[in-house]
Amino acid sequence: MNKTAIENKKINKAIEKFRKKGEIQKAIEMCRGAINSDENNAALHVKLGDLYMEKHLDIYQAQQFADEAITEYQRALETDVNSAEIYYKIGMAFYYKRELDKALNYFKLALEHNSKLSEAHYMLSEIAMKKGDLTEAMEQAQNAINIAPLSSSRAYYIIYSILSLQKKTTWFKKYLKLAQSVLSLPFDKYALKNVIRGLSEIKFLPLLLKAIIAIQTKGITNEVLDIYRRILDKAPRSTEIYIVLGRIYFELKRYDDAICEYKMAIWLDCLNLQAYCYLCQLYEEIRDFDSAIETCKKMIELQPNNADFHCQLAQYLYLNEEIDEAIEHYQTAVTLNPSPQWTSVVAQTLGFIFQENIKNLDAAISSYQQAYNLNPTDLDTYLNLGNVFFEKGSYENALIVYKKALEYSPNNSRIHCNLGYLYWGKGDLEEAVKEYEKAIKYDNTYDIAYNNLGVIYLDDFGRIQKAIELFEEARKYNPNYALAHYNLARSIALKGDKVEAAKLYQIAADINTYTQELDPADIQEKIEDLFT
Repeated sequence: MNKTAIENKKINKAIEKFRKKGEIQKAIEMCRGAINSDENNAALHVKLGDLYMEKHLDIYQAQQFADEAITEYQRALETDVNSAEIYYKIGMAFYYKRELDKALNYFKLALEHNSKLSEAHYMLSEIAMKKGDLTEAMEQAQNAINIAPLSSSRAYYIIYSILSLQKKTTWFKKYLKLAQSVLSLPFDKYALKNVIRGLSEIKFLPLLLKAIIAIQTKGITNEVLDIYRRILDKAPRSTEIYIVLGRIYFELKRYDDAICEYKMAIWLDCLNLQAYCYLCQLYEEIRDFDSAIETCKKMIELQPNNADFHCQLAQYLYLNEEIDEAIEHYQTAVTLNPSPQWTSVVAQTLGFIFQENIKNLDAAISSYQQAYNLNPTDLDTYLNLGNVFFEKGSYENALIVYKKALEYSPNNSRIHCNLGYLYWGKGDLEEAVKEYEKAIKYDNTYDIAYNNLGVIYLDDFGRIQKAIELFEEARKYNPNYALAHYNLARSIALKGDKVEAAKLYQIAADINTYTQELDPADIQEKIEDLFT
């Protein structure tokens, strides 16, 4: 062993002594001193980089040190340009800085210099998981296992996680991977480090128990808030505590404080989707859709193939009256299609927007038909498709759809009510009455069926007393049904009781202020006609 190697060994031993005692800063100072005497010593630069990374990952440190670690690794690389290990370490530093694309590049460089570096394959798998690319994640995790089957606990766990998302995976195949992950844990030094890092938080247990007891006995209070703030004082870089604080502030309706806590969590970990999701929920609560949209777009940047995120963004855009962009993201969600049932609901939402907002009935029909193809037993799809056919004037198609729906649910009052409306529109009053009576038979509280049947008896059959009885039933089961009050007023007016009719018209007008069922001018005109 040459003199340099002997010196390096002595210095490493002294540095490790400080490190094991938890005196990282002293270890750093000693390493820096050694580098001043030998600036081209790649091993010392790597060592110093490792110490900075250890300090960076310490949640009890308020500062971040990943940049310092990267600087030292890059200095080491100047001397040892073919070192796969150094490329890997730089990749890890960028990963912990949450700069995934840079990390990805360095892990690939590491593999160019050593294709058998299982840890680099694992990290490529980890990044693919964060980006929602499950195929790449599975492939890279399997590469890591093929190279080092006994020390790939985390790679086995990633495969288990992916298999858990796949409904067709057998129970045995899925839990075999979980068992392999557990069995290989003692041989995976990086997995063990993660476990140890998690165990270090046990020191917070007494405070956490105190907080749990306070929540159980008193709910979310300022006392709970104070406990978590004390925990944060001890661990100023714990993203989980910032998220919990955000939730507490949210429950206390201190929304500005909650936003600050979630943003701190994101600043520490810009890949923390949980913090983004909670932030979106908060913005939705306070109706700040511009901020919700901006936050949701960042989530999509992290996981562009996440259909839920596209659907969530589409919802915010719709609520913000940005209809065209909302449609775009709903269509993307449908294309990604995580499951037929889920996608069917999104397709129905698209159909509703085309029908109600865009007034494009053909596009609405296309979307509802797509929903039907994805989930042929969903009654809402039949009802929506039948309604849009009816609106388009395609009565025969609407009739076919409603009757098909009855095959799945023959006693469904909504379907019978819709059929009643369809027959009424076609002028087939006898069939319309039968269907409305069936709707009432299967749901004797169905206010719309009572009202519509009452209108037929009033306007088409001239049976005023029967109509009054039906309108009374409609408003009995829905006191806030402006149209039922309006139609009852019309019936009472025909019987000659103008004062009572005027009262009912006024009730209808008052309710209509909130429900917007009628044109207010029509009600006012009816009141004026009573006394002219």
